[in-house]
Formats: sequence, C-alpha cells, structure tokens
Amino acid sequence: MQTESSVAASSFVGQSAGRWLQLALGVLCMTMIANLQYGWTLFVNPIASKFGWEPAAIQWAFTIFVLTETWLIPFEGYLEDLFGPRPLVLFGGVMVGLAWVLNSHANTLAMFYLAQAIGGIGAGAVYGTCVGNALKWFPDRRGLAAGITAAGFGMGSALTIIPISKVIAAQGFEAAFFSFGILQGIVVVLASFLLRTPPRGQAAARKIADSSVPSFAPFEMLKSPIFWVMYLMFIMMAAGGLMATAQLAPIAKDFKVADIPVSALGLTLPALTFALSLDRILNGVTRPFFGWVSDKIGRETTMFIAFGLEGLGILALSRFGQDPVLFVILTGLVFFAWGEIYSLFPATCGDTFGSKYATTNAGLLYTAKGTAALLVPYSSLLTKATGSWHAVFYTAAAMNIIAALLALVVLKPLRRQAAQRT
Repeated sequence: MQTESSVAASSFVGQSAGRWLQLALGVLCMTMIANLQYGWTLFVNPIASKFGWEPAAIQWAFTIFVLTETWLIPFEGYLEDLFGPRPLVLFGGVMVGLAWVLNSHANTLAMFYLAQAIGGIGAGAVYGTCVGNALKWFPDRRGLAAGITAAGFGMGSALTIIPISKVIAAQGFEAAFFSFGILQGIVVVLASFLLRTPPRGQAAARKIADSSVPSFAPFEMLKSPIFWVMYLMFIMMAAGGLMATAQLAPIAKDFKVADIPVSALGLTLPALTFALSLDRILNGVTRPFFGWVSDKIGRETTMFIAFGLEGLGILALSRFGQDPVLFVILTGLVFFAWGEIYSLFPATCGDTFGSKYATTNAGLLYTAKGTAALLVPYSSLLTKATGSWHAVFYTAAAMNIIAALLALVVLKPLRRQAAQRT
C-alpha cells in the first residue's frame, strides 16, 4: 500500500503534460528575448557608420543591457516567488518590445543607453522567471530543465540572424529594431497568460523529491562560501563569452574574414553570418546537453570539461581565426563550450540551496553575468591599445582555465563538506 508521500512523489516525477508544457512556454519566451543580447553585434557596425561613434562607446549600451538584465533578476525573482510567473513575464514582454522600438528612433548615445536599460529590465524579468519556474517544475532533472530553458535564449537568435541581417542591409538598422521588437514583445505577452507555478499537489511532491536538500533563504545563501566561489567562477566564464557575443562582428572585420564566403553543410554564406548562425545553434544545444551530462556525472566534473574546452577554443581562435573557415568552426566551439554556464550554475545553485527560493537564489547568482559585462567595453580599449585582439583572447582563456580548476579543486570539496553536514 502506497503512502501519501510516495503517491505524491510518483505523481510529480511522472512526465505529466503540464510541466512539459510549462517548459515549452519558457523556451518560447526565452527565444523571443534572445536577440536583445545575441543580435546586438549585428547593429554595432551600422550604428558606428551612421553616427561616427567609437565602438567602445556604443558597447556601453550592451553593458547597460546586461547589467539591468542581471542585477534586477533577484528582485524580479522574489516577485515571481510571491506572485507566480505570469505577471512578471507579461511585464517583461511589454518592456522588450518597447526597448527595440526606442532603439529604432534613437539618435544619441543616451537614447541607446536608455533603450538598452529598458530592454535589460524586460529581458531579466523573462529570463529569471522562466529559469526559476523550470527549476521548480523539475527538481528531479534540474540540469536538463535549466539547460532546455536556457537553450531558448542561446538558440533563439539563430532563427533570425539572417532575416535581421537582410533587413539591416535593405532598410537600415532602424527598421530591423522596430519590426523585430514589436514581434518579439507580442509573442512574449501572449505566452505569459499560459504560464503558472506547480499546483499544491505538485508543490508537496516537490518538497518530497527535494527533501534531501534544505532550502536556504537568499540571505542565508549569501553567507555561504560556496555561493561566492560559484559567483567568481561565473564572472570568469561569462566575461569571455560576453566579449565574443558583443564583439564578434568587429573581430571578424579586423580579421578581414567578415564578408568572405564560406561553404559548409550545404550552405554558402559570408563568414560572419555563417558564424553567427552556427554559434547561436551550438550555444543553445550545449545548455541541455551539458545540463543532462551534469545530471549523470556531476556538476563540477562537467564544469571542468566544458570550461577547459572553452579556454582552449579561445586560444585556437586567437591563433587560427584569420582563416574564414576556421573562424566559423572555432567560434562555434567557443560558444558551444560557453553557453552551458547558464544551465550548470542554476542547477548547482538549486542542488546546493534548495527549491523554495530557487528563482531568487538563481537570480542572485546570475548577477555575476552583469558584473562580467563591465569588462566588455574594456576589450575594445585593450585591443586599441595593443593593436590586436590577442591580449583579450589570452586573458579570457586564462580566466576560463582557472574557473575549470576551481570547479574541481575548490567547489567540489566545499559542496561535499556541506552535503555531509546536512
């Protein structure tokens, strides 16, 4: 005879249609906000050409976007923990659409900065809510669920890289900002009405499935050295990937490969366009892949493998990126080895600090991405000072390799000790 607890747990762990629908809705919303980050690089050169501004000045708009996207997520996560995902995602959809409409009319750096701040607030509300909701619905498969949700953000822009490029070329970047901004905002708003938190029966089962991990309130988590080790690792890993995300078009231009045709997979595209499309796909695929791997072999071991691969990929890009074919291949490798941080860190946070405050806690850790974004404009300045991208590449590679070592040497022992105490 089954106990009430075993029935509830069995009901939750079962692959009910409800939680998979919620996961799919989260992926859809993440797909619609992806261009705010991953499509930005397409606009940098056209904006610079029209207004004559320095790339470093333009890239502060990207940094402002990432800062507002990340640093407000803990507050947005707190609201989601209280009120559920629907109002937060609805608000995010409105802000996302408004941001790109403002970008389409901007004619000063201040206007771009304001628009990007608005976009960051909206994207953060959507991102934090969808990831947190996935962690709550899937405590038994945190790595996979967080990875699939984050994949929408990583892969979403792959669907629109070519259309946005064509609109920019034919009608100007203003038209691309306006039309895609309206489309993305409307889809997020409509999807928000279908989002919900696990019902009470599912919530009870979640506690049973998660009973081995005590839930830490945000302020309790901030007292843990485990959090700060992960925070430092997140900064190290995020910095290199954000630099590549924001600067890929300028890098391709400086390497003189941007417009050289590359033929592969039955397609022939300019190297930059090919790289951007492939990078977005691999950046999405890696999130559920490494999330699933980490569910099987452990978070820290997976981090060591992926982070080390990222460091080696950046070094290879610095050395061989002037070849258009290798530029496409190696940037794909870099993004494949980078994107998994958005599944591994939330999953590790949930494993360590529990599910009750999963959205808020994951949001606090996610602010490390905003901290890392402060380094992006300095990559342009360092390149200008040294005359090449090599110093930037070497710095990013070193941070990735250090993060890989920290995963095994520091994080793993700390988490093991914490598990033994509880």
